[in-house]
Order: sequence, then C-alpha cells, then structure tokens
Amino acid sequence: MKVLVIEDDRTVGQFVQRGLEEQRMQVDLVDEGSSGLKIASEGKYDVIVLDLRLPGMSGVEVLRTLRDRGVNTPVLVLTAQDAVESKVQALRIGADDYVTKPFAFEELLARVEAVARRPKSIAPAVLSVADLRIDTGSREVHRSGTPIELTPKEYAVLEYLARNPGRVMSRTLITEYAWDYHFDPGTNIVDVVINRLRKKVDHRRLPKLIHTVRGVGYVLKE
Repeated sequence: MKVLVIEDDRTVGQFVQRGLEEQRMQVDLVDEGSSGLKIASEGKYDVIVLDLRLPGMSGVEVLRTLRDRGVNTPVLVLTAQDAVESKVQALRIGADDYVTKPFAFEELLARVEAVARRPKSIAPAVLSVADLRIDTGSREVHRSGTPIELTPKEYAVLEYLARNPGRVMSRTLITEYAWDYHFDPGTNIVDVVINRLRKKVDHRRLPKLIHTVRGVGYVLKE
C-alpha cells in the first residue's frame, strides 16, 4: 500500500511514517500544503493522511481542490481540531474518515486500512443535466454544444450543483464548497454568482436549469 502523509509537525509526521512503514507500507511525507496537493494530484497513492493546519495551503483547501480535480484517493484527516464543525466540514468536502490528535497509532492504522479497503467510487468525468455538459477533467462547460466561459468560482458553484442534480443546496453549503470555510456567510456573494451563472447558462435557452427555492437555496434540474 502506498500512503502519502501531509503533516507539518515533523515529530508527528515521522512517527506516522515510521509506524506505517513498519507495517510494510510505502510512505511519503510532505510538510507543506501546496507541495502535498501537487503530489497527491498525481493519483498514485492508496490513502492520503492529511493534517488540516498546514503552511502554504490549508488542509481544507488541499482536500477541496483534490475533489474538485476528480482525485478520489481516500483521505484520512488527522488534526487537533476536534470541534464538530471541523469534522462535518471535512467530511462534507470529501474526507473519508477523521482522527483527532492526540491519537493511538493502533487506531490510526486500523482506520488507514479501513478506508483503503473501501470500494473506490468513480466520479463521472462528465456531468450532465439536460443539454448542459461539464467536463470535470478539462473544466470545460458546454450547453447544446456551445462552450460557456466561466470564472473559477462560477465553475465551482455550477459543478457543485451538477454533482447534486435535483437536490436543493443551501447558500451555506454552496459557500462552504466554493469559498473558504471562514468566508462570511452573511454576504450575498452566492446570489451574485448564481445570477451570473443564469446569464451564461440559462439566458435565451430552454429549459431553464438553475432554480431558486425561496428561503432554502438553489437547485440544478430540468
């Protein structure tokens, strides 16, 4: 088994690396977020052990970007942040399991082995709703064969809705997915991006795909 450990605490990182290697696993250790993202994006690991507090790029950003890129490698979050909100956020954006520090290595090992055994879910390379096509590999968007140019945030919001077709997504969920977790949810930035998407995706086209559920959020459906 090949494991990537992204952990900036050298003592913890080396402890985890040594323990997993004693179990005959091949382990690479990285101590910085952006470097870890680059290596993890290659998709050559069976499991990623990820700290949330990292220099350069937070673990939340690393995890969200991996999932946005379609990298489905199981991720075990390892962090001192034991608040329920932190756990929920990590799981919602794609973590497979969560271990808080301090931890017993025996538990960590069992969880690494467990997430590695889970069937690998294969995310579709192309998301489709009616005549809308979103290529998650190239990040290209077309409707009725016509390309649609989107900003990174517009793409993130549209892809999130397309991954949950027919499901009403609240502004809070959209904000957590497309922006940093600490982004002020009191702003109307989600509504602004949705309005821009409507002009690009739905303007002069039928059926309209982006719908508002008043008081709840937004849904992508025919």
